[in-house]
Amino acid sequence: QVQLVESGGGLAQAGGSLRLSCAASGRTFSTYAMGWFRQAPGSERQFVAAITWSGRVTYYADSVKGRFTISGDNAKNTVYLQMNRLKPEDTAVYYCAARNSYSDPSRGDGYDYWGQGTQVTVSS
Repeated sequence: QVQLVESGGGLAQAGGSLRLSCAASGRTFSTYAMGWFRQAPGSERQFVAAITWSGRVTYYADSVKGRFTISGDNAKNTVYLQMNRLKPEDTAVYYCAARNSYSDPSRGDGYDYWGQGTQVTVSS
């Protein structure tokens, strides 16, 4: 089992920045990649970004490319999501997820473990 705990959410103004963190614990040695997803009220869960744990290959949704950066710290078993130039449409609950094998990084059903989520609210 892998436990994931997100932090860093909150309120930001449009154009501002926030950094989310996701700390992993448990059987983290089996983790192949980690990702961030978000879900706004009344909307489906949406892929945001992902990173492979060994090769540091990154993937981004088109809606956040150039504004968000995903990174990881193996020593701390932590993945980060730096969010710059935030927009009101970025408002959502952000979830961290981990998967133990290769799969399409944008598909949520390929992830084995999920955090509880952290709220991000961007005001205009």
